Amino acid sequence: MTCGVNARKRAGGFTLIELVITVTIVGILASAAVPMAELSVKRTREQQLQEALRQIRTAIDEYKRAADEGRIARNDDDSRYPGGLASLVNGVVDLKAPDNRKIYFLRRLPRDPFAIDAEKTAAETWGKRSYASPPDAPREGRDVYDVYSLAPGTGINGIRYRDW
Repeated sequence: MTCGVNARKRAGGFTLIELVITVTIVGILASAAVPMAELSVKRTREQQLQEALRQIRTAIDEYKRAADEGRIARNDDDSRYPGGLASLVNGVVDLKAPDNRKIYFLRRLPRDPFAIDAEKTAAETWGKRSYASPPDAPREGRDVYDVYSLAPGTGINGIRYRDW
């Protein structure tokens, strides 16, 4: 009879060593999962950055193409690039359309996914390079020839976000 009582008590719970081993294994698994989750989040933001840069750069190229075709009013000393990112969203009058309708190049301006300051507008989250500035030292000017991320740091590929 004593044998049955001891067996019932033993089957009712875990020993201290079993609990310590279980907690240790769970801790090791969690410490391996956290860096993988951080890498996944970084990779997602980098994909969003690539997509946003592609959208804006394509819109700038379309604006330039429309200006070259004479569809957008410009000055003789104009580079034919947009004066600001807002004109890509707000649109410009199509000179070749009979009803003077506008040409729109973007539905909305995407934000830099690495921009932390939520109070900034989408246009303020991007660095802008004018046509007159050199590629190794981009500066703002009368037009927007290219955009780049203002985010500090380097991508998974080893290239600074600013240079994407």
